[in-house]
Amino acid sequence: MNHDGLSSLPLRTGLWLLAVSLPLGLTLEALHAMKVQVYLGSAMRREMWTLAHAHGNLLGILCLLFAVLGPKIVNDGARARIDRLLTLGAVLMPVGFLLGGVMNSEGDPSFGILLVPIGGVAVFCALVMTASRLMKKV
Repeated sequence: MNHDGLSSLPLRTGLWLLAVSLPLGLTLEALHAMKVQVYLGSAMRREMWTLAHAHGNLLGILCLLFAVLGPKIVNDGARARIDRLLTLGAVLMPVGFLLGGVMNSEGDPSFGILLVPIGGVAVFCALVMTASRLMKKV
């Protein structure tokens, strides 16, 4: 058990997601500014990589929020399960979008996009489990 009242797995995951996703956004802006054809030549790639950047940032913030609020809402046994689900989903979604823009055809993302719905279901399950625990406390 953490003595500082934080969930350490979501805390580490949130910080790492932000540490990777924020510079990814700067990189995408630089690729756009320098008119790099690998990036600008594919609308699908631009969309996938932008989604990777946005989801990485938002899910990183969600993980940090859960690191602070999770211990107040969920007991230790269930919190470990929710921590793992949230972390798995928060990583799979942006990685799926990023990989979806690598070696994609113009009309379709690459097979990496299959990680996105898996991650989405994991995040959704973590949120539903947390909300149901909160409803029991109210």
